[in-house]
Amino acid sequence: MPVTRDAVMAELNRLSLPNGETLVSKDMIRAVTIDGDRVSFVIEAPTPEDARAMEPLRAAAQQLVEAINGVTAASVLLTAHGPAPKAPEPPSLKVGRHPTPQEGPAQIAGVDRILAVGSGKGGVGKSTVSSNLAVALAKQGRKVGLLDADIYGPSQPRMMGVNKRPASPDGKTIIPLQAHGVTMMSIGLMLDPAKAVVWRGPMLMGALQQMLGQVEWGKLDVLIVDLPPGTGDVQLTLCQKSDLTGAIVVSTPQDVALLDARKALDMFDTLNTPVLGLIENMSHYICPECGNEAHIFGNGGVAAEAEKIDVPFLGALPLHLDVRVAGDGGTPVAAGDGPLAEAYAGLAKRLVDGGMA
Repeated sequence: MPVTRDAVMAELNRLSLPNGETLVSKDMIRAVTIDGDRVSFVIEAPTPEDARAMEPLRAAAQQLVEAINGVTAASVLLTAHGPAPKAPEPPSLKVGRHPTPQEGPAQIAGVDRILAVGSGKGGVGKSTVSSNLAVALAKQGRKVGLLDADIYGPSQPRMMGVNKRPASPDGKTIIPLQAHGVTMMSIGLMLDPAKAVVWRGPMLMGALQQMLGQVEWGKLDVLIVDLPPGTGDVQLTLCQKSDLTGAIVVSTPQDVALLDARKALDMFDTLNTPVLGLIENMSHYICPECGNEAHIFGNGGVAAEAEKIDVPFLGALPLHLDVRVAGDGGTPVAAGDGPLAEAYAGLAKRLVDGGMA
């Protein structure tokens, strides 16, 4: 007998909250997805503080659902609807300056490989791919760093669930933060998140230079750099001033996205940066109600482009609500289990097996 949503909700309705209500009566269950004998859903708490206190309830909910006849595995994510706590005051280190003179590309002490994740345009899920790929690589035993180089629109603090200011004990070096097994750093952790970054190109270049050279990254197998969209100052600085192993280009399959992805590919070629592969994001959508597979943005365009220019096609990633919910909640979906996590695990494995990470 197939597993139904009603059966899942009935079991979850048995879990009582301290006030006597249930997860179901409080409308805290989101994104229930049933894929054969696997069930996934999200518990959305009112605030981050409530979410932290509800981990035992999350584990109990997973255990209850896995006990349903016909269910072999359940994936339960815990997120929060409310705002994150206010961050403390920033360190005394000033971030954002004109770049310092530098003779050629510089290596980062202790970092074996630097992979840039880029795209020709915004909105293709490049930052989502970067955070999930970093977590997936860490789960496979790699020592991974994640640098959010999108100076104007940093999103990795939210996606990785980090809001603490990095320490700077001497006003020069920056101590990065840890999240989900990944060492991470973002300009968004150093500045007021409510304020716009109003900088010209030289300030962007100087800030990137600081985050590459002044952060104590430690020993890393790979540092993933989440680039801003386009082909501007940050991309030029990274390719010309760092010992970059190569670039990965993310695009959706639609023609408009591919037009801009080709510009990113041409930029990396102009800057003599090897393109290690292409990723097709939002490749398909599977309806959680009927199971129908839809190709909202088209299908196969990135794979065809990779074959055309003779670079590896690293994989196709689905469009799914859980990916968005997990990113907004600060726990990338790759940190959990299930088909979505497995998609990123497969991508990470291809990079490791290919000697790229």
